[in-house]
Amino acid sequence: MGPVTFESGKWHMEETATSIDSGTGAGAPVPLSVLDLSVVGEGVSAAVALAQTSALAQEAERRGYRRFWVAEHHSFPASASPAPAVLLAHLAGLTSRIRLGSGGVMLSNHAPLVVAEQFGVLEALHPGRFDLGMGRKPGGLDSISRALRRPAEDPGPEEFEQQVEEVLGFLGAGFPDDHPYHRDQVYVVPSAPDLPVWMLGSGTTGARVAARLGLPFAAAYHINAAQVPAAIEIYRAEFRPSKTLREPYVMVSANVVCAETEAEALALARSGALMLTLGRKGTQTALPTPEAAAAYPYTEEERRFADLLLATVVRGTPDQVRAGLTELHASTGADELMVTSMIHDFPARLRSLVLVADEFALDGKPGPTR
Repeated sequence: MGPVTFESGKWHMEETATSIDSGTGAGAPVPLSVLDLSVVGEGVSAAVALAQTSALAQEAERRGYRRFWVAEHHSFPASASPAPAVLLAHLAGLTSRIRLGSGGVMLSNHAPLVVAEQFGVLEALHPGRFDLGMGRKPGGLDSISRALRRPAEDPGPEEFEQQVEEVLGFLGAGFPDDHPYHRDQVYVVPSAPDLPVWMLGSGTTGARVAARLGLPFAAAYHINAAQVPAAIEIYRAEFRPSKTLREPYVMVSANVVCAETEAEALALARSGALMLTLGRKGTQTALPTPEAAAAYPYTEEERRFADLLLATVVRGTPDQVRAGLTELHASTGADELMVTSMIHDFPARLRSLVLVADEFALDGKPGPTR
């Protein structure tokens, strides 16, 4: 991969011979996908961050990743992705075969009818291209909740499950005869009965809802590595087959930083660790540069916390990342792995994506709809 430049509102990458032979990988143990947070780094505008997401989606498709998902964050200086459906519509016009999805729509922030309508339109415009991933935790401050016109209280598990069932009903599953929406003929146009719906979770609530409703489960190891094993165990133990999914299906997302050297990967990974360390103190920032992360005067407590974060990052050279992802697959039994990266410098973030694809010799074939 050659130099990466930003011109006329778009990122351009000059193709040159890569230093990693694309045939060296022995194949991934399971399909690999991408979650992109539309990272806003220090000194980078939100518009440029969205252009970077567009370039990453196109490169992920070229390199053979199965899916490309985008996140939802509100009033968060390190992410330019508050509206997944809008961004996905844009990405669908730039790609042709990679599955696109939300990782995810935070259902606490939206009326189920609106979510179903948005993804019904997406599916009608680009049939068979989308996954609807939904989560519960809204994140953010109470003031953000008020700005979104939703109750400040996070809905409990039972209320959340009801919201998910409403989305499924509106998409095409329908409602019982005695349900008000059936009686009053409230429905979505266009409907999307075949749209794959995923449940996201960094803990056990999402796992239990996914199990009870027979939905695939995306476990957020990159958010809460300690809880993922228990969440997956609960999901598999409590899973009930549905019309769309007969057996449990688990995708595990991991923070991945791949570079030519182990030292470079560690330096790149420190940006995300510093940002989250500052966030723990209530200071939200754009993603710091590697130089800022290296120079930051950590207290002893901050250093311990940052080191704990770094310990969950799959990082290093391509062969080290292969070993890390293979171990994660073995320990979780994941049916699919999803990589995300908190890397400040876009060429390095793009390079990480390419190195992982080359190491695993991805084939570029379209993935299944689940």
